[in-house]
Amino acid sequence: MIGRLNHVAIAVPDLEAAAAQYRDTLGATVGAPQDEPDHGVTAVFIELPNTKIELLYPLGEASPIAGFLDKNPSGGIHHICYEVDDILAARDALAASGARVLGGGEPKIGAHGKPVLFLHPKDFNGTLIELEQV
Repeated sequence: MIGRLNHVAIAVPDLEAAAAQYRDTLGATVGAPQDEPDHGVTAVFIELPNTKIELLYPLGEASPIAGFLDKNPSGGIHHICYEVDDILAARDALAASGARVLGGGEPKIGAHGKPVLFLHPKDFNGTLIELEQV
């Protein structure tokens, strides 16, 4: 069902400093910040040869990233995103197997302009999983 790893998302307390660290210290290609109001985040994508890193910063006080950073002030890995060919078929198969799909189960448009869903971390070894249709 899942395809390639699309990205690993890291919540950061200082988006500008984190982007600079990847660009200046690690020599990575760093994209521009993009606000994603539907998800309550500002995201910056780091392009790697085989995948991406997504830096996440809260967009507003109700952001899920704000809550994550309250518990993890230094930041940390927030989720892992896998690609799927058909997000609705993946959702239905996962729900049938007992996995919990967050947010009512309806896909939202993600940062890449494609439908995404999130799966409950308690169903996946404590890891929040994002699925993105390719």
